[in-house]
Amino acid sequence: MLKSIRDFSQFLQDIYKNRTLLITLSHNDFKEQFLGSYLGLVWAVLRPALFMLIVWFIFSIGFKGDGQSDTPFVLYLMCGYIPWFFFSDAVTGGMNSIVSNKFLVKKVNFRVSILPIVKVLSVLYLHFILLAILVVVFFLYGYTPSIYWLQLPFYTFMMFILVLGISWLIASLRVFTKDIAQIIGVLLQLGFWITPIFWSIERVPEKYLIFLQLNPMVFIVDGYRNSFIHHVWFWESSQYTTYFLMTTSLLLLIGAIIFKRLRPHFGDVL
Repeated sequence: MLKSIRDFSQFLQDIYKNRTLLITLSHNDFKEQFLGSYLGLVWAVLRPALFMLIVWFIFSIGFKGDGQSDTPFVLYLMCGYIPWFFFSDAVTGGMNSIVSNKFLVKKVNFRVSILPIVKVLSVLYLHFILLAILVVVFFLYGYTPSIYWLQLPFYTFMMFILVLGISWLIASLRVFTKDIAQIIGVLLQLGFWITPIFWSIERVPEKYLIFLQLNPMVFIVDGYRNSFIHHVWFWESSQYTTYFLMTTSLLLLIGAIIFKRLRPHFGDVL
């Protein structure tokens, strides 16, 4: 166990040493994805925007959304979907980061462990843009900045760490089997419906709540709503926050260790 922790520490130090390269590659990846066409970022924002518009119309006008009665449903929806959109896209991008960069993997002096981070950072830039749009929408509805907004960096950073641990794990496994992509696709579909994105967690009976909260994205989505809408600090639910931190740290440790141990075999398989 001590050796694994030392290896993990060394693993993170090596990544830190390559931070300049990491930032450069993530900027390039972002520009390649979103700034290479005529409409550029419009395409990146259009997909989540259209989805939220359709769900808002169905549940707010057709079936009446179950967000808070004093909060416009579109705000409730955006606070749930924007973090989920980052999570889903970052996990998918991180998973394919190794197999889609075979030429870099075979370079002897290249630190392959930064490839999943590059993909996650690239999606994070888009997340910041969507967050800015969310803030503008809140202003349009007459909301003013609150001190609770200061905890948004905490939730965003925790989501980044969560995705990074998952990405290291599944990116390394994806090299050896294509089935991982199918499994992750199914899990993301399932996760979308069991995460309170357009429905309220308050509707769930308490006896089932503990099972629902095993999903770490419930903590994140709840955190975004607590920051923007409910005005609740993350330490007010100390038990749940502690569980999330322990789960996320464990996933990061497991993902890094498995990635490091499988790394020497990537070149043989790709």
